Amino acid sequence: MKFGVVVFPGSNCDQDAVDALTLMGQPVVKLWHKDHDLQGCDFILLPGGFAHGDYLRTGAIARFSPIMNEVIAHANRGGYLMGICNGFQVLAEARLVPGVLLRNLSQKYTCKNIYLKPQSSSVLVSAGLDKEQPLKIPIAHGDGRYYADADTLKQLNDNDQIIFRYCDETGAITDAANPNGSLENIAGVANERKNVFGMMPHPERAADPLLGNTDGRLILEQLITSVLA
Repeated sequence: MKFGVVVFPGSNCDQDAVDALTLMGQPVVKLWHKDHDLQGCDFILLPGGFAHGDYLRTGAIARFSPIMNEVIAHANRGGYLMGICNGFQVLAEARLVPGVLLRNLSQKYTCKNIYLKPQSSSVLVSAGLDKEQPLKIPIAHGDGRYYADADTLKQLNDNDQIIFRYCDETGAITDAANPNGSLENIAGVANERKNVFGMMPHPERAADPLLGNTDGRLILEQLITSVLA
């Protein structure tokens, strides 16, 4: 399987994603946002950062980058697509996943380790993960508060599209463990077809033993194993 990591002006987690995937033996190429060629990639990843300086709204300008025409077509064909942090915001702006990402309730940029609890048993990102094991994963965002209307939220729950929820180190999903005010502690969702995934925390920043935390590697390994199965 070949991964393509899209680089927008202002992306700053693209190399982290490349390094993490390479560490796990996956072929990876970088795709410039003005390109029109996905270079035969099977899986596209939109990385974190501040695409186009996050002017207007986070992800609002990046959504109209030339390569997004190909990325959207890839997803519509059933191809795999994942957005992490700023990439999640781009997915939401492109209406590739339901909901929106709003300013953190604290009105502050938050950068720290948090805990996630895998939720969905049918979305390949989380399907094989231990649903009782909280994962310590870094966050780094100012606009990470997930919001959707009541009907959308019901559909997400009914259709098992919620990938992760914020929890504490014991796995309890509480208001105190919610770092940004996201509805129902939602940290990641999939589209209805379950081939497009968005999450705010950064698993690629917790994939190398040299960093002292490999919980993110569990997520990426689950992803790779499921796609190759």
